[in-house]
Amino acid sequence: MKLYAKTIAQTLPNWATVVTKSADLFEVEINDKHPTFQSLLEELETEIEPVTFGVKAEDLCFRLGIEMSNPPLHRLVEQAQALISEIAIHPHYRQLLDLGYQPDLNIADAQTGLTYLEWELDRNQQPSV
Repeated sequence: MKLYAKTIAQTLPNWATVVTKSADLFEVEINDKHPTFQSLLEELETEIEPVTFGVKAEDLCFRLGIEMSNPPLHRLVEQAQALISEIAIHPHYRQLLDLGYQPDLNIADAQTGLTYLEWELDRNQQPSV
């Protein structure tokens, strides 16, 4: 499991590792099979809604000393577009296509969906006339 955070505690538990660090974002990999992490989940488990039990992300982050990142949607869409472009040219993806991989939806479909979302975000940011 991965978490993306603005800030993290000085010391993370042995089941949490910083994978990447940039100026404004930490990518933290959580070994969710680790017994200590499982114990923490059990301790934090609450009834989220009637008959649905789970752990609230904010409770987990508070316990870990992590401030979750909540970047603007426009930025996430841009990052997704960049990742999809990388996937499209990745040698392993090209190899899958050469071996006959034919998904119902393809890279171009994903890019189109994100473009539509960008247009909608742009449209909703402009003042009404």
